[in-house]
Amino acid sequence: MGNQKHTSGSKDAPTSPVVRLDKWIWAARFCKTRAIARDWVQAGKVNYNGQRSKPSKIVELGAIIKVPAGFDHKTIEILALSDKRVSASLAQGLYKETDESIALREKNKQARQLSAFHSPKPDHRPDKKQRRQIIKIKHQD
Repeated sequence: MGNQKHTSGSKDAPTSPVVRLDKWIWAARFCKTRAIARDWVQAGKVNYNGQRSKPSKIVELGAIIKVPAGFDHKTIEILALSDKRVSASLAQGLYKETDESIALREKNKQARQLSAFHSPKPDHRPDKKQRRQIIKIKHQD
């Protein structure tokens, strides 16, 4: 046990907090837990300034982040830093979504509504006879 002194910076100078990427994503309420945020970043689902990064990446003001949001991705700009999870209305003040991202998500939403991405679901499962007919058609080549 050595005589180690803990030296901290002066409390007079306001400094911006040092926040990890995974912690900022969690604090901005893009996901429920920090573990999910960490998994997103490690899996490459989150881009920081157009590049893949590590969960421990220190975020900076003005950085552009691409984050998954449902079926789409949101491209956002960091406006404020926070390492604490706050209410949803306050969390929305931490970032601003780009106009291109909003337009692309709206376009994709309309395409999904027109069933451009997904084929219509059948009313029921095919019975045995119908399954045999489907297999016969598929293997006709």
